[in-house]
Amino acid sequence: MDEEFVVGTWHYVLAKHAKAMCALERELGDKHGLGASEFEVLDRMVRHDKKLRLQELCDEVHLSQSALSRVVARLEKGGLVTRGVCDADRRGVFVCITDEGRARHTEALPTQRAVLAGVFSDTPALTG
Repeated sequence: MDEEFVVGTWHYVLAKHAKAMCALERELGDKHGLGASEFEVLDRMVRHDKKLRLQELCDEVHLSQSALSRVVARLEKGGLVTRGVCDADRRGVFVCITDEGRARHTEALPTQRAVLAGVFSDTPALTG
């Protein structure tokens, strides 16, 4: 594969990611009091529709464990998730979305989707 193509594609991905994250932080923050990472955690919780181990969330939201712990702490402080210890493994921590967290996600979902549609409106659809 052509090195110039690979590097150009990488720069394109980085630029789109930066544009999306800035717009998500601004729009989700202003309209719903959520950061992009906070919304992403709620979104994954809603999609799975079950309690998740902190490590499972780490793998899905692409944050370090310490960064994810801070996001979950903010969500917990806001009453959007709860944390509990795994009965089988006391080192394991489960995260559960609350009814308030589901409601906030439902309110914020159209905003998130609109931002992503705007950021990627000039991008050819990916197939596969």
